[in-house]
Amino acid sequence: MKRSWVGWVHNGEVEPLADGSCPQPPSSSSRVLLYLPVSSRSYHTELERLHSLCCSTDCSCLHTERGTELRETEQRQPADCCLLVTRLKLGKLKVVRRQLLQRYEHQPFVSCLAGLYGCQWRRYQRARAQPGECCCSKVECGSFGLLILTFFLSFLFLYFWSEAQNDYFNFDWFNFGTLGFWFPWSLVLLVMAAALFTYIALLLVLAVCLLSEGQRLYLHWSHKTGIVVALAFSVTATAILSDLWSKEWKTLLLSLQVTAPFLHMAAVSLMAILSWPIALHFFRMNKKVRQVAALALYLSVLFSLYLVPLGMYSPCIKEAGTLGPAPTLIGHRGAPMLAPENTMMSFEKAVEAGGEGLETDVTISYDGVPFLMHDFTLKRTTDVAEVFPNRTHLDASMFTWAELQQLNAGNWFLSRDPFGTVFSLSEPDCSRAQNQSVPTLAQFLEVAARSSRLVLFDLHRPPYGHPYHQSYINTTLQVVQAHINSSQVLWLPSEDRELVHAADPELQQTSGEQASIHELTVGHITRLNLHYSAMSQQQFSKYHSVNVSTNLYVISQPWLYTLAWCSGAQSVTTNSIHILSSINTPLFLMTQEEYALMWILTDAVSALLIIAVFIFHWWREGGLPWSGSRQTLENGTYSKFRTDSSEVICFRWSPLHSDPPAGALVSLPLVFNP
Repeated sequence: MKRSWVGWVHNGEVEPLADGSCPQPPSSSSRVLLYLPVSSRSYHTELERLHSLCCSTDCSCLHTERGTELRETEQRQPADCCLLVTRLKLGKLKVVRRQLLQRYEHQPFVSCLAGLYGCQWRRYQRARAQPGECCCSKVECGSFGLLILTFFLSFLFLYFWSEAQNDYFNFDWFNFGTLGFWFPWSLVLLVMAAALFTYIALLLVLAVCLLSEGQRLYLHWSHKTGIVVALAFSVTATAILSDLWSKEWKTLLLSLQVTAPFLHMAAVSLMAILSWPIALHFFRMNKKVRQVAALALYLSVLFSLYLVPLGMYSPCIKEAGTLGPAPTLIGHRGAPMLAPENTMMSFEKAVEAGGEGLETDVTISYDGVPFLMHDFTLKRTTDVAEVFPNRTHLDASMFTWAELQQLNAGNWFLSRDPFGTVFSLSEPDCSRAQNQSVPTLAQFLEVAARSSRLVLFDLHRPPYGHPYHQSYINTTLQVVQAHINSSQVLWLPSEDRELVHAADPELQQTSGEQASIHELTVGHITRLNLHYSAMSQQQFSKYHSVNVSTNLYVISQPWLYTLAWCSGAQSVTTNSIHILSSINTPLFLMTQEEYALMWILTDAVSALLIIAVFIFHWWREGGLPWSGSRQTLENGTYSKFRTDSSEVICFRWSPLHSDPPAGALVSLPLVFNP
């Protein structure tokens, strides 16, 4: 049998004693720590050896009989000592259990956590949460609650804005019209939201780790300021965007039809991770009210997450074999990520990328030439400020065709890089883009006719006083009939639709609004051109049953294209035709049975893990000192607790006729093996 250390405990360190000796303690605050292995045959022998080691009048001894309560207390002279008498039992499982019961404090790790969270880099600056105590003061508890609130609000805004990425161009275009200059405000907002959320998430992780280590929370004032800033930013940005761009909340709801299963798995996994610190502090609480409140809150959130899938709907969860063909792609103003919008280069790029249709915007010049221009002014997409500086804000239709031919329609694309894609262009493409001009409707139709592509366009009515204010539809119709087969044209203008249909019945009459089947039939509507927020599998199926096709605009994100595909849309208008054309299968598609299996397994596994964590902490906390009984002796107290592998007695001895020295109680269990 190995001998055990006998040593003086002084300032948190152990000075081992030589076998058979008992020197004077280094200081009055020291005490001797004895660890004695005991077997059935050597119990009395080892006990005698222990007595001989404590022969000095400066040492006290405390011992037990095997398997019995404390039988004898021998008092020699007043001193502070703690004798640990342990009966070792062989077996690896016993050793593992003893190690599990032992609580280790990883000082470097805890120091790093406390330093980052509360700037408490030194050990004396922090404190452990004692059994039965709250993990923090009322102020720090409020700070922790505010941290949790800020985490959820910042996550909400980050998710909201990241899912709005499909419409970033529209956001920047709106700001251009308001401020007068182009800047990627959408990306700036995204970076700020991501940075603040990351900061808040790291603080929350630090707090959870500190709680898992049993430390009291103390948040530094600089972090408290940062939390307030993040909270104010998230609330303000969400409120402003909700007021100016409320339709993006519909985009968020649509995104949940794709992301909800994965968000559910992430949330349940997070709750399983949080079960560790929650169970730890739950079993250390000494007030039933706190225990019930903490457990009720945790379980209510957990069970709510478990039941979320029951109310989820997604068109991408469907029976096998019911998925329709992929929607065809219509290039929105051509391929605006690869070339300047509404230029010949842009439309040719869209055809090369596999687009089945081309979309544009038509305006009538002052001398009656239909040309392509989306904005009401020429400021954003041409160099009109340089060529005609006094007419920068003039309506584009007030320029003659000769004047429009003097403008460059490509330089702005290279300098402003509206989609952040200029870096991907080759040098020849950059040179070509730089020399683009404003095209006519006739030129556009010729490209579509040669490539047998469908044509869809918005038609701007010239302002009052324009020579073609009344005849703009007839002027446009004449150009269409002269340059392309009418069956390739999706006629979108709603003005004089009956007259247009009578003049050219082959045009595919297209409406920009939903209507009843009867109204669509009477209006000769064969296709609907709807915003993607109107996406509805039931509506699309109803329209398809009467041969009315559905086109959705503007869809540029793969997840949104996946949703349109699963919903049954026949075509989509897109800015990213080169990206969507490479998608061969939906990004998210599963059957009801597969989805049910996924969320049931997720819930079941997490429930088992959480139950195991709570059982472990219940078993572990029940074997630690504060869970044992306390008894009082004549001149001191001892705490006794038992395990299968050991019987541990901690004795705090008070000197006769004097107060005990400061810090005289030794934290147990403390075991030092040779």
